[in-house]
Amino acid sequence: MNDLRELYQEVIFDHNRNPRNFGKLEAANRHAEGFNPLCGDELTLYMIVDKSGIIADIRFEGHGCAISKASASIMTETLKGKSVADAHAYFDSFHAMATGDDDIDTELPDAEKLEVLSGVRSYPARVKCATLAWHTARAAIDGGSDPVTTE
Repeated sequence: MNDLRELYQEVIFDHNRNPRNFGKLEAANRHAEGFNPLCGDELTLYMIVDKSGIIADIRFEGHGCAISKASASIMTETLKGKSVADAHAYFDSFHAMATGDDDIDTELPDAEKLEVLSGVRSYPARVKCATLAWHTARAAIDGGSDPVTTE
């Protein structure tokens, strides 16, 4: 169990130090802003959703704790190329896993990548850090214009 925890921590640290899909996406046709007042995490998410409902590209910028940044990085890798409907399914599955309501839906392709953040369920304040990017992505997909907050 300790080896697995160490592996998960290393993946989180790697995504924090070298976030994937980081930076502004100038051609975005969807975007949303998110804020976690408890930790100070701030995130702007950009997406290009094509006419067939596929997330053709997704990027983020902002600052925050290692968990918040790693979650955003892993999320962008996971959602890129997926349909909007699939993105909603990933959100539901990730949120359930992070809050301890349920296990992650292993039927979803690449779902195992999200398990590195499963340890946050033991730390309620960290759940908000891990889910901020996901709530912000959902707002971007749904066309919300108000900033997303974890409160």
